[in-house]
Amino acid sequence: MTKEMKRPTSHISQNSIKPALSKAVEFYTDNNRQAYECIRERDEYIDYLESQVSNAKQQQALPVVPECVGIWIKKCQELNWMITDVLAPESWSSDFAKDTENWLKKSKENFNLLALAFITGKYQVEKPQLFYLKNKITGAYLYYDEATKLYSDIVGNVEDFFGTKTKFTEAEIGSMETGSYELVPVEDGE
Repeated sequence: MTKEMKRPTSHISQNSIKPALSKAVEFYTDNNRQAYECIRERDEYIDYLESQVSNAKQQQALPVVPECVGIWIKKCQELNWMITDVLAPESWSSDFAKDTENWLKKSKENFNLLALAFITGKYQVEKPQLFYLKNKITGAYLYYDEATKLYSDIVGNVEDFFGTKTKFTEAEIGSMETGSYELVPVEDGE
């Protein structure tokens, strides 16, 4: 026994479906295009933001600290100190921390620089300007003999050689009597 199947009858003609179907396809296609365009624009914007962040990271300047602070940071790292130890006033009592303490007292911002440099381990050490001291009368240069702890003048080659020093920082010069000497800046690479 087979049951006879009849095609259902519909009051919808093909002519009445085509416009509705066409509108549905057009609606779907337009929305897909808009969604694709929106996704493409967002992807471009994300790429742009990622490149800006990458450039900003590359251009971000490292904190610059004086040489004494660089030494202090290294010493604290060797001792496996935490940031709370580094910033604690009682830890500045050692001789090698006195210059760092003086630098910290100059500005609250210096505490932030020290913390950032210590935590990240990324910083630049400020190189102090060095000077030769040239005798105004004789034209000779001052040098310091570390063995004898005496200062003397030298004519000719002013380069440091074993056990001597011919380049001085402003702080060192400030503690000397240099009335007859002129300061000659040491050029980079000298």
